[in-house]
Amino acid sequence: MAFPETTERRSHGEPSWFVRDKKLFVTYADHHHDDRLAFWCAAPEGAQGELVASDPVRFFVPPYVGQRGWLGVFLDVEVDWDEIAELIDAAYRVVAPKTLVAEIDALGGKCGDRPS
Repeated sequence: MAFPETTERRSHGEPSWFVRDKKLFVTYADHHHDDRLAFWCAAPEGAQGELVASDPVRFFVPPYVGQRGWLGVFLDVEVDWDEIAELIDAAYRVVAPKTLVAEIDALGGKCGDRPS
């Protein structure tokens, strides 16, 4: 929620985060009830293939949005929270307009590093 113009609402029954209440960039993923805790996020070009190939225990190609390059991230395994923050930052940057990305950059980089 710290990203500029981010809203949270349910989409397909799951908590989801949008830029300007329109462009989805992260969604919690439990609507298949497969007993796996995960989220799906937009990803920079090429990141999905690289991450899934390097660590399929932690990353996967999600249904529906995987063909658009989105990344699935399991949360029921050992989690590197700094890496999760980087993935969410990247997801926001993929979807957000350049003006909002520039706003983050003007504040010194990643949104999580912004002063409160």
